[in-house]
Amino acid sequence: MKIIITGSLGNISKPLAKELVQKGHDITVITSDAGKQTEIENLGAKAAIGSVEDLAFLTQTFTGADAVYCMIPRANYFDPNLDLDAFTRKIGNCYAEAIAKSGVKRLVFLSSVGAHLEQNSGIIQRYNEIEAVLNKLQNVAITFMRPTSFYYNLLAYIPMIKNTGVIAVNYGADKMIPWVSPLDIAAAIAEELATPLDGRKIRYVGSEELTGHETARILGEAIGKPDLKWVLVSDDETLNGLINVGMQPKIAEGLVEMYAGLHNGLLAEDYYRNKPAVMGKTKLAAYAKEFAAKYNQN
Repeated sequence: MKIIITGSLGNISKPLAKELVQKGHDITVITSDAGKQTEIENLGAKAAIGSVEDLAFLTQTFTGADAVYCMIPRANYFDPNLDLDAFTRKIGNCYAEAIAKSGVKRLVFLSSVGAHLEQNSGIIQRYNEIEAVLNKLQNVAITFMRPTSFYYNLLAYIPMIKNTGVIAVNYGADKMIPWVSPLDIAAAIAEELATPLDGRKIRYVGSEELTGHETARILGEAIGKPDLKWVLVSDDETLNGLINVGMQPKIAEGLVEMYAGLHNGLLAEDYYRNKPAVMGKTKLAAYAKEFAAKYNQN
């Protein structure tokens, strides 16, 4: 199959490209960084240099493909000029239009847990909008991948652990957090891309469900702080903490609302109704080694 992958050599796209190349597929990886071309080619894939905000480029790159994997690139939440909603909406619309114009018949889109919600989901709400836009496409089979909370989001708590000795946020503690490894997401996407489909499908991906306390214990043991605690604090305390470290206030508000939805069960309600029959292979104890390496670098 000829498959196009967005996301450059990110946490999901790189292992995805490697797996698909190993399985004999013709892979093109879209990247906005020309410096990544050699590394992409060393994987056995082709590099398409351009922006996913460029409709003409996307349409040309998608044309002739059997399937495409689309994701929204990460944005800089500390950029005071970033309009996150507009950024996300533009890329979602570009994907939809490029798919329609290029004639692609198979799409796997990286959405998110909580994308079933039209409100009260914070920054996740934009995925509900994009799913609705993509759902309007005619004669395209679509899998909406809805992963749970990414392990690597825990890296954001390294400064807090070093400065205060705890993880203090408005979710977790004794409540369950469904975590997921990018490696498990990549494996699920690879499976979907190679599987024929008619119509639409929603697929949740998770690796391990742990309470905040269990999460802190595993991370603490990995970094030599076996007594590391996960402390539940208020929405306002979490918001003030994010703003104080320089995050754009509007985005910080969206993150806090998303965290609150995770804590009260709203965000993951549809996940628990449609849980994967088999959880991913990569457990937090394995990821904790990578977390510890990052912790010890700083």
